[in-house]
Amino acid sequence: MLNLFIRCLILYFFLLLAMRLMGKRQLGELQPFELAITLVASELVCIPMGDATIPIIYGIIPVFSLFLIHIIITKLATKSVRFRKFLNGKPVIIIEKGNILPNVMKELNMNIDDIMEALRGTGYFNPSEVEYAILETNGSLTVLPKSQSKPLSPEDIGITLPPASIPVTVIMEGEFIGENLSVLGGITKERLLTFLDRMELKQQDVLVLLVSGTDVYVQPYSGNFITATLDSESSADPSISVTQEQKPQKNDASVIAPDSSGDEPPCDGLKSGQSDEVDE
Repeated sequence: MLNLFIRCLILYFFLLLAMRLMGKRQLGELQPFELAITLVASELVCIPMGDATIPIIYGIIPVFSLFLIHIIITKLATKSVRFRKFLNGKPVIIIEKGNILPNVMKELNMNIDDIMEALRGTGYFNPSEVEYAILETNGSLTVLPKSQSKPLSPEDIGITLPPASIPVTVIMEGEFIGENLSVLGGITKERLLTFLDRMELKQQDVLVLLVSGTDVYVQPYSGNFITATLDSESSADPSISVTQEQKPQKNDASVIAPDSSGDEPPCDGLKSGQSDEVDE
């Protein structure tokens, strides 16, 4: 039993290593030849994994061979456009100027449900909003919306915004990520701990803390998220300008209706008992 367990661990980690070396892709993004290699490699590993009489090397050598085949095919596809088209196919336009192309649907063995599902996945629910929709070689749908259907951008209305920066995860599940913290110039661990102290939070109370330029996003384990802005100028005083999300405040009954002891009548449209509900 222990021997079988150890064999499973060895084959599993060897297969995992081979898949990692082949590149980072999700299952839905694999090219046809990559999907075939993944399925065959998994099947080959299962044979010696479930049968202790088969030497473990009989599972390792085939997977290693498939890894070499993958590397060779990838290099050839990089060098030759014709070979790449033969191997992966080519993108196909399936919606043109709002029109779904039935002939293309038949060639691809797709139906309207498939197209509408892929279209909704891109954020568009009506083909009339689409100028072109292209089915990529990995099966994903790429959409070019019509000009009048594009989201409004700051450039469209003449607004200039500062360059965007990638949010860096500094605290994850209560632990500082030292490698990420080192790339943030002028922002130290002590400065962030001071910030958390002003927010009445401890390090272990933070689910995630992101820093993007001078903007900070904090999601505690309990409660709403907090956004803040760090001072751009570095100084000995770790001063921090904090802007918390405004929580909805309860309406003041005295603003809605005058004091009942006064002579003024209640406001129009105020039903009986409404002030009691507000107080609650």
